[in-house]
Amino acid sequence: MALAHGMRKVGVIGAGQMGLGIAFVSAVHAKVPVLLHDRSASQIKSGLALMDKLLGKDVSKGKMTQEAANEARDRVTVVDGLTDFRQADVDMVVEAATENVDLKTKIFGSLAAELSPKTILASNTSSISITKIAASTIPEGKTAAHPEAQQSTSRVVGLHFFNPVPVMKLVELIGAVQTSQETLDRARAFAVACGKEVTSSQDVPGFVANALLMPFLNEAIMCLEKGIATRDDIDKTFRLGMAHPMGPLQLGDIGLDTCLAIQRTLYQGTGDSKYRPSVLLERMVDAQWLGKKSGKGFYDYQ
Repeated sequence: MALAHGMRKVGVIGAGQMGLGIAFVSAVHAKVPVLLHDRSASQIKSGLALMDKLLGKDVSKGKMTQEAANEARDRVTVVDGLTDFRQADVDMVVEAATENVDLKTKIFGSLAAELSPKTILASNTSSISITKIAASTIPEGKTAAHPEAQQSTSRVVGLHFFNPVPVMKLVELIGAVQTSQETLDRARAFAVACGKEVTSSQDVPGFVANALLMPFLNEAIMCLEKGIATRDDIDKTFRLGMAHPMGPLQLGDIGLDTCLAIQRTLYQGTGDSKYRPSVLLERMVDAQWLGKKSGKGFYDYQ
């Protein structure tokens, strides 16, 4: 039975921190059955363990009953592939794969070919062009002006959740030039049902959040790279001088590889040299010093 947001079932691609978080708020707050897919069995295992941990925390803090937690957990089902999404007749699929344009366009091309034309295809990308992603859904042999192509591309939308998804209250809603108003309205209603506030952005590199945040982080890294100040003094400046909850280098440690991918998207998408990634950022990613996820970034997490 469809709830107020109109979604009976939702698919999520990617069981990493973002995908699992989206599955969590979909099951807990929107109360919709979720089909979760990831090519990695180990990622599925760790993702579901994280969900159990999050639910357990909420129960221990009195935010939900054990019965409600069990019901939310039962709404999440692991599936093997896109065929399962089609057989379940999902109303929306949210892609939360790695921030890589080739990977995302490949996924969306497969989704468009496999699923009903009425299924909304949403990307959790934080910087990549939704218009380009939408174009990847054009059926083979059709032009962009063909009715089938227009129908396919009109159901693609950007739903940028923020990390960690269960905690952060914001979702950026981004329409491609092809996205229909109906798709935007339905995607917004679903995000609100997930307990989020929604802001809208045009389809520009980085949208609003990362078009402003990533250059700030990149400049902080350049400040360290040039020896202008130490790591601790840079972060302390923003914690104590600007009342930021954490400094930019500590914030970047959430995922330096993702920071680099977004910064490159900004640079390539605009051609503006002010978005050139810091050499130090590139070298740290080369070294696999990715921050918390690898145990080492600007800070040590061993």
